[in-house]
Amino acid sequence: MENEIFLIGLNHRTAELHIREQFSLSSYCDSDTWPIKNDQVIYESFILSTCNRVEILAIGNKDVENLIIDSWASAKGSTSSELRPYVYIYKGIDAIKHLFSVASSLDSMVLGEPQILGQLKKAYRKAVELQKTGSILNRLLHKAFSVAKRVRTETSIASSAVSISYAAVELAKRIFGEMHSHSALLIGAGEMAELAALHLLQNGIQKIYVANRTFSKGRELALAFNGIAVPFEKMTSYLGESDIIISSTGSQEPIIHAKDIESILSIRKNRPMFFIDIAVPRDIDPDVNTFDNVYLYDIDDLKEVIEENMNNRQEEATKAEKIVDEEVAFFNDWLRNLELQPTILSLIQRTERIAHEELDHTLKHLPNLDESQKEALERMMIALTHKLNHSPLMFLKGSHMRKNKNNAERISLIRQVFDLDRQ
Repeated sequence: MENEIFLIGLNHRTAELHIREQFSLSSYCDSDTWPIKNDQVIYESFILSTCNRVEILAIGNKDVENLIIDSWASAKGSTSSELRPYVYIYKGIDAIKHLFSVASSLDSMVLGEPQILGQLKKAYRKAVELQKTGSILNRLLHKAFSVAKRVRTETSIASSAVSISYAAVELAKRIFGEMHSHSALLIGAGEMAELAALHLLQNGIQKIYVANRTFSKGRELALAFNGIAVPFEKMTSYLGESDIIISSTGSQEPIIHAKDIESILSIRKNRPMFFIDIAVPRDIDPDVNTFDNVYLYDIDDLKEVIEENMNNRQEEATKAEKIVDEEVAFFNDWLRNLELQPTILSLIQRTERIAHEELDHTLKHLPNLDESQKEALERMMIALTHKLNHSPLMFLKGSHMRKNKNNAERISLIRQVFDLDRQ
């Protein structure tokens, strides 16, 4: 198939956090920095960049794979040889299945977590806005969204609150025990922070501070959870009052440094501080973890906590995988049919053109026919073309219906026999 589907990416399984940081494309998804250029090789493209994965979907010809890896690495000031060891590549039906699995949260660090679907939709809206997608990716991504909805409707894979934010709060409970006498500072006001605030309240935290670059958005989150919004530039002033700090901003550089913590610890009289950095790139300088009574965890450290909450979802995941396989087959049928359409259309147009030419020629030699007789001849012509087209169309569609891999051979044969490429 000339318009092949490619999915090229890396995730938490293939690349450690510092590699995901290095090749993150979260700040490269606008018209000026979009690293994948739609041209004669790549016809459509889409970029998903989250804390746990970077994936590029593209429609194009056989040269897409190398071009994407080269462009991706170049955009990040690196080389394809440095990027390639961490990358997985899926084509055709395998790319479709991987995307549907990602959308359904079967490929997430947290099985069944809901955030990935929202991230996919946001990334898709951006790609559409920049006119990077076309008919195939539009159809594919909408189908991915509906597959995810079906999985959540027909299985219990999302039951029991399990997410990165949930795991962060569970880890904090291990250090502090009961949470009623402790306070928390949330840095960032996105979906991760919102979920963290919800889990903190459910576990008894009485005081929550929210610091966000856009103060109004931080205040909105704080009000929703009876918290206190604080100016982002004064964030360090509230570190001393906070036992638990959860940071999830989109900053490209650390916003909390070791030098910020040293003086705060003396003010706190060395009472423990628990930092969870769930941002990629990281918000908190790893050197913060060198101080006594300071506990710093990043997103990779949460895996152990997450795995403890996964057992009850495995059975539901098996059901979800069956749904994904079924939907992949449906979409592949659509793709195969799409591949046949140009030849089917050309064949029908050819026979109808010839039939109309012959009818016009015949009518010129029968000037005395009335309108009803002419209509009868036209109906006969239409019926004749339908019957003549039936066998070659069934020959084409038969390959599609039996899911054989010889569509290209059958298409080529029909085009040669009926001389369609000269039309």
